[in-house]
Amino acid sequence: MPFYQKQGKIPPKRHTSFKKDDGSICYEELVSREGFSSIYSNLYHLQRPTKITNVGEFIKQQLTQAETKHRARHIITAKLDAKGDAIFSRTPLFFNSDIIISVAAVSKNMDYCYRNGIADEVLYIQSGDGELISNFGTLHIKSGDYVIIPRGVIWQMNPKGTIRMLVIESVEPVETPNRYRNRFGQLLEHSPFCERDIQVPELQEPITNNNECLVKVKTLDGIQEYTYAHHPCDVVGWDGYYFPWSMSIHDFEPIVGSIHQPPPVHQTFQGQGFVICSFVPRLFDFHPDSIPSPYPHSNVDSDEVIYYSRGDFMSRQGIQKESITLHPMGLPHGPQPGKYQSSIGKKKTDELAVMIDTFKALNVTKSALKIDDADYPLSWLD
Repeated sequence: MPFYQKQGKIPPKRHTSFKKDDGSICYEELVSREGFSSIYSNLYHLQRPTKITNVGEFIKQQLTQAETKHRARHIITAKLDAKGDAIFSRTPLFFNSDIIISVAAVSKNMDYCYRNGIADEVLYIQSGDGELISNFGTLHIKSGDYVIIPRGVIWQMNPKGTIRMLVIESVEPVETPNRYRNRFGQLLEHSPFCERDIQVPELQEPITNNNECLVKVKTLDGIQEYTYAHHPCDVVGWDGYYFPWSMSIHDFEPIVGSIHQPPPVHQTFQGQGFVICSFVPRLFDFHPDSIPSPYPHSNVDSDEVIYYSRGDFMSRQGIQKESITLHPMGLPHGPQPGKYQSSIGKKKTDELAVMIDTFKALNVTKSALKIDDADYPLSWLD
């Protein structure tokens, strides 16, 4: 998120001696994108952030495309019973070279730290609450939050009870939409959300013990375990433009019009090869002859994934909370029979959903096929 933040204690100038009370120096760490040519932050550690005592186990992970037909899908994620921590409870459902889409049921604390070394992550918190503790500070997370964790951030999640979430991993940075930012990076007046809606981490007291800390790093082929000589959250201060942050879907202000508005007005984030949109409770179109329900459409350049969070979905029936639909490119889709006509005259909708449009075809995993509604492609029959 391109705006400046400063937390804790930092020296007046970068790359200069910054002394502790005992006269020894803090260790500066630069975290940056595109080498040294894009946004960055500088963190100041009590101990060297490079101090590894052991290179441990490598846990191989591989996404496999299921052999399957090209058709619309309804994935009933409520049938999944996988639980665990925020990393190992994930069930990947769809993927391509730009993105991985998973769901998770987080039922236990992480007793290690995690760093995604190859992707930014967006966590949509469907239900539950807890804390995301990072080397930049602590974010308090709750139902409806989007949590954006840029690659390279070290973190762990501690739920209160169970957190159910949608997980999106992006090989390139996740950003706010270009059209909602001015040339200085500030969100524009007509943007459906602004900087006031964004929460940033609150730096906690540095961890000063000398206990070793396990950090699991995601790589291209799996997760590599490292043991550090001390905890990475020994940060006394940081500043810059690069940090984890969150915003609530409930703070997204919908854009409405006299006739049906296309999905781009709901866009919330962008990434290479995909966009993320938020469908929230809103007034319907106010033209006297408007049809509020979406028109049948063929998005010939994108696969459409919708995660149904809660509410009454005007264009679909038989969709459960936390269900996911996939409408692949090459096929028209739209309201189910009767929904198009029955929407006429309705004044508002009370739905909450996250849509992901990808500009490359998505692969379907075997885990997704196990919870797929086989009759869904026929649901447009009268």
